Amino acid sequence: MTFSIVIPAHNEVGSLEATVRAIVDTMARHQIAVEVVVVNDHSSDGTAELVDRLSRELPVVRRVDNLGQGGYGFAVRTGLDAYTGDAVCIVMADASDEPEDIVRYFREIEGGYDCAFGSRFIPGARVVNYPRQKLIINRFANWLIRVLFGFAYNDVTNAFKCYSRTTVDGIRPFLSNHFNLTVELPLKAIVRGYSYTVVPTQWYGRVHGLSKLKIKEMGSRYLFIVLYVLLERWLSRGDYRRSA
Repeated sequence: MTFSIVIPAHNEVGSLEATVRAIVDTMARHQIAVEVVVVNDHSSDGTAELVDRLSRELPVVRRVDNLGQGGYGFAVRTGLDAYTGDAVCIVMADASDEPEDIVRYFREIEGGYDCAFGSRFIPGARVVNYPRQKLIINRFANWLIRVLFGFAYNDVTNAFKCYSRTTVDGIRPFLSNHFNLTVELPLKAIVRGYSYTVVPTQWYGRVHGLSKLKIKEMGSRYLFIVLYVLLERWLSRGDYRRSA
């Protein structure tokens, strides 16, 4: 089983090298065959050149350019079209995600789950330097999703998740162009009947650069995709559910 890591990167020269090296070293230590696909999302700070340098030193790293419209959702979708593994993990470029948690995801997929989701808000998880305003909004949004869909999973909005190739193919086409893709992917997987497990994960606040998430711009987009998937669940009569 081969494993792909997709990292969307827009002007992440301050954090990206440490992120990539930590992932590559961790995967090698656990003897997991991996490719690291860094999606250069119209960067102007030398991110592309950094990835090229890393790829010369680390053959498992390769650069893919988002040639379409810029933005997180477009960048991740570019990566999901480019990866070659049997499973894929979406990881942020800012070193907020713990590489050892990627290993835990891989083991769950290897063990038979279609998806491995993390939660930063269950026993065993750890959150460091989460901005208070964003934390409050995050907890409310996840509470609302839990109420609407009737499941216990409490960290749907976190981008850091892992999917088998079968799942990625089964939840296409993707509609979200922005950060609301982080909600579309897991909700579609759950509603369409793909199996998942939840593990506690670590999250660390950004040290370099600025967050790309603009909450005021994203509220309506998150709501749109939540309602879209909810309508699929209520009205599609199972047309898009995974075949047995």
